[in-house]
Parts: sequence; structure tokens; C-alpha cells
Amino acid sequence: MKRAEIKIHATTAGWLSLDENGYHFVYESDFLNSSSAEAVSLTLPLQKEIFNSKVLFPFFDGLIPEGWLLDIAERNWKLNPRDRMGLLMACCKDCIGAVSVHPWNENEE
Repeated sequence: MKRAEIKIHATTAGWLSLDENGYHFVYESDFLNSSSAEAVSLTLPLQKEIFNSKVLFPFFDGLIPEGWLLDIAERNWKLNPRDRMGLLMACCKDCIGAVSVHPWNENEE
């Protein structure tokens, strides 16, 4: 299972995971209860229920670089271009905009 912490600015907004059943995104309960809570995207509105999908959610897929920048990332980090979750976690810690993706290591808990 792969898991990533999704942040808006410096605040943990939620968690994105990939397992044998597909992709799952859930908002952090503390984030939902805060007065500054905002949706990660229009397609992932604020809610307590988990979002599930067989493919990577389009918003997150759109954060992955394309073209020559993707080629550089694949070569330098030896990433499989079909591993969308791996690409997202490797390339999107510091993307343009408010949302960032941070790989989660279970040993850190």
C-alpha cells in the first residue's frame, strides 16, 4: 500500500492511498473542523466520507509533470511512467499552487 499526506499550504488536508482496490482520498477530521478548511479541488468537495476510484483522481493526476520534465524525472529517479502514485509522490512535494503531496512512511507514525 502506498500512502501520501496531502497538504494545503502547510496544513495536512487529507490522505491519498493506493491499495489493491484502487485509490482512496479522505480529508483529515481536524482539517474538516477548522474554520479555514477548503476543498483540495472542486471534484473533491469537503466531506467526511472517503472518495474511491479505480484510477488516480484527475486533480492529482494533473499535478504530475508532463513532457520533457516528466522524462527528466523518470530518468533521474528511475520511475515507471505507469506508476502514477509513485510519480505523484516523487514529483509533487513542491508544485505550483497551494496543494502538495508528501510520501508517508509508516515507520514515522
